[in-house]
Amino acid sequence: LAPLPFSIHWIDDRPDAFDGARTLGARIAVSALPEAELRDASEGSFVVVMTHSHDLDFDIVEAALERHDWAYLGLIGSKPKRAQFERRLAARGAPETELARVTCPIGAQSGLSSKEPGAIAVGVAAEMLGVRERLRAASESSTVRALPRRQERT
Repeated sequence: LAPLPFSIHWIDDRPDAFDGARTLGARIAVSALPEAELRDASEGSFVVVMTHSHDLDFDIVEAALERHDWAYLGLIGSKPKRAQFERRLAARGAPETELARVTCPIGAQSGLSSKEPGAIAVGVAAEMLGVRERLRAASESSTVRALPRRQERT
């Protein structure tokens, strides 16, 4: 994402996760509670959840769903993982409309089907750019007002 118009805030609970990583301007945060970091996320943030733990993934997605103001919420995983998360989150009261907004598996909406990490990354970037463009277009169209029709003289 580095060359794209996104500010990256990389959060992990493992201090060694960043060793040797090329962060290319990303803000790095080591946090024992990555889900708590969402409190400080800007309105309209793009949240991509891809941790080493299904339980941690769940906690982060649940925290994100409490906000309602994110532009994109993507979760690495499979269709069965999505179904399991939906059942668990619905049982905890998450609205169906919010669950429907979660993108899982990430990258799949781009049309790519590869499971290679690089291809998934490209797919996620494409999804995020698509959401960004749709939001921009919606914002621009909401500011365009129809001009009154000119009266014809007879």
